[in-house]
Amino acid sequence: MCSLSLRLSSIAALVFIFSGTGCLEDKGSTETSTTMITIDGSSTVHPISEAVAAAFGKNVDVAAPSGTTAGFDKFIGGETDINDASRPIKDSEKARCEEVGLEWLELTVAIDGISIVVNKENTWCDSLTYEQLAALWKEDSTIKTWKDLNPEWPDETIKLYGPDDKSGTFEYFTGKVVGTKNKCRQDYEPSTDDNVLVTGVSGDKYALGYFGYGYYTKSRKMLKGLSIAKEGEPVAPTVDSIRSYEYPIARPIFIYVNKARLGDEGMAEFLKFYLSEGQDVVPRVGCVQLPEDKLAESMSALDAALAEVK
Repeated sequence: MCSLSLRLSSIAALVFIFSGTGCLEDKGSTETSTTMITIDGSSTVHPISEAVAAAFGKNVDVAAPSGTTAGFDKFIGGETDINDASRPIKDSEKARCEEVGLEWLELTVAIDGISIVVNKENTWCDSLTYEQLAALWKEDSTIKTWKDLNPEWPDETIKLYGPDDKSGTFEYFTGKVVGTKNKCRQDYEPSTDDNVLVTGVSGDKYALGYFGYGYYTKSRKMLKGLSIAKEGEPVAPTVDSIRSYEYPIARPIFIYVNKARLGDEGMAEFLKFYLSEGQDVVPRVGCVQLPEDKLAESMSALDAALAEVK
């Protein structure tokens, strides 16, 4: 959500437009428009887009995140101009875009590492394997206590927290780690809001949860991040291990842009800012910046799309 000052300035701008002789143009118009740029979607990408919008300082409204999947529903329905996404667009979503005549542009904007976290008072568990995570989160899991995972650990119930099924992080984690995309055990506390998950794990000594790296880095005083082993030794989530993809649950994250808006006044400027000066905010919100070559690929994709509308 943008800052109060940004919202007030945006409202003032809208009042000015309506008080004149003209009115706001439709988003689908091919003519130059000063319509507000609207963004929704992933809670993982949200802090980046929110901070970039605040730094940009004009005509961008970043909604409270509804999740990647719910965000794509709004994007395809014409409710938003940009969808933050913590996973690539699905084939079914591509087909829906084609049905409504929506052309989209995918831009990779950062790298995230899904962080597996426990309470700061957890002294017995520093790392887990993929096999342990899958056994814990699979749909028919019989694991109830820490002792079920390791006989040397406490015979205490594991309180689980994670994203809900509208989240791209949920889809990625279940497919990549659990092995059954969009399916896992039902007896956990789900939320679209990662801050709710942080609060849940930080308030229970025996809890475990997962969410984006940015939310973990902002909560290090309350949470402990676990190292994860897929093949070989466990790897901790760090900037270097995520950027190199050595951390086994690292993934690129994206924004999707409605190409019909690329000719509108302010959109090209905002997107170029997002991929240049705006990248300075990425580490500030706890995410990991793209290597220069990958950032250049995103900028080239934007330049090519902008050239099509000129």
